[in-house]
Amino acid sequence: MTTKLHRLNHLFLLALSISIFSCNTAEKKDQETANSEETSKKITYHNPIVAQRADPWVHKAEDGTYYFIATAPEYDRIEMRQAKTINGLGTAEPKVIWNKHENGVMSHHIWAPELHKIDGKWYVYFAAGQAEDVWKIRMFVLSNDAEDPMTGEWKEEGQMETSRDSFSLDATTFEHDGELYYAWAQSVREEGGTSILLSQMESPTKLKGEEIEITNPEYDWERIGYFVNEGPAVIKRNGKIFMTYSASATDANYAIGLLWAEEDADLMNPDSWHKSEKPVFSTNAELRRFGPGHSSFTVAEDGETDVLIYHARVYEKIRGNSLYDFNRHTRARTFSWDDKGFPDFGQDIAD
Repeated sequence: MTTKLHRLNHLFLLALSISIFSCNTAEKKDQETANSEETSKKITYHNPIVAQRADPWVHKAEDGTYYFIATAPEYDRIEMRQAKTINGLGTAEPKVIWNKHENGVMSHHIWAPELHKIDGKWYVYFAAGQAEDVWKIRMFVLSNDAEDPMTGEWKEEGQMETSRDSFSLDATTFEHDGELYYAWAQSVREEGGTSILLSQMESPTKLKGEEIEITNPEYDWERIGYFVNEGPAVIKRNGKIFMTYSASATDANYAIGLLWAEEDADLMNPDSWHKSEKPVFSTNAELRRFGPGHSSFTVAEDGETDVLIYHARVYEKIRGNSLYDFNRHTRARTFSWDDKGFPDFGQDIAD
């Protein structure tokens, strides 16, 4: 009987300790979640971050410096600014790092520059037309081997050649499993419009091998005004490669969609890519956010919180061609991840 009571006491104490441990673990997780939410609440941005700058790109360097680059409203130059905080980019002095040519290639419609650091060297990918043919938009590259991209000399590396010679723009690059990838928008279908293509890169200035189409404007919300898929941007989280993109005309109908692939999938197989049927971030008139799009990603000052950088207008009605309404302002917002590991950009939450 004594032995039996001893065993029962032992089992009771074991169960009690497990219960206490579970409660403590749950409380710890709840506290961690609360701390994370509290940290996110403390991170606020003074939107718009930069007025009249569309297609924004923010690069956070290893030392914590933020570099900002975007489409200038005159479509005639590429400028850059730097700051220690995202809010600080709004008051930072812009520096022109490159001006358009007077004629020929790279002489009109200087659009959507992106800044990337690859193997210790800086690259700017951008699109440009010609004064003699303003809609002959193609993709080009600049390089700079200075430690600070605000210094040094920017060298023209020429056009990013693709297998098709057609309207192309909005290039971005990303690395995965030791391979460098290039994603961009291009006109490849007889019906017109733009699709998003993907290729591996032989070097930061040259593609190699196959070029695959991973999305085209198939849904109604991607075909308002124009058939458009453009502005890809990549973020890797939770075992997946996520790619946002923008669709439709650059007015209040502009919206952000989402592609994703498993991190162990063959990214050069179109079947590896999945697509949201509806936009994941779009106009919200009550919040005075119209036509959000051409997003990019960075990390907040805390080194942990993900930040969506994008442009939008504060009004809906536009006179004339929306491309020449320059009030697309750069904004920043933190965002969370849902229980399935997908980004939640907060459609109904104000900046």
